[in-house]
Amino acid sequence: MKQQDLKTAGRILLGASLVYAGISHLTFARKEFRAQVPDFIPLKKDDTVVYSGIAEIALGAALIATPQEHRPKIGKFAAAFFTAVFPGNITQYTHQRNAFGLDTDKKRLVRLFFQPVLVWWALASTR
Repeated sequence: MKQQDLKTAGRILLGASLVYAGISHLTFARKEFRAQVPDFIPLKKDDTVVYSGIAEIALGAALIATPQEHRPKIGKFAAAFFTAVFPGNITQYTHQRNAFGLDTDKKRLVRLFFQPVLVWWALASTR
């Protein structure tokens, strides 16, 4: 498989994953996502989950549908989003909040190391 085909597949997979995650924010996984919202966020936890879900759907759709010349910019937006929500993952770990099957400190800690992978994925698949 050519490198460009891999980048395209990776970008579409990441975009589809974001759309799915965004839909889950708005529907069946709202309670789980509320467990990740840090206490210092000045909005209601449910509002934060809804707004981040909408952002994920928009970013995912943009990753899939944006023309080639604008993809690097969308990749940077997605990477910034993944960076911005990282405190939620840290909160889940430090406050020992169970969600998404992350029900041990070890699982929650391992999850923290996946966030930089998402940042890299967003950038690498849109260059």
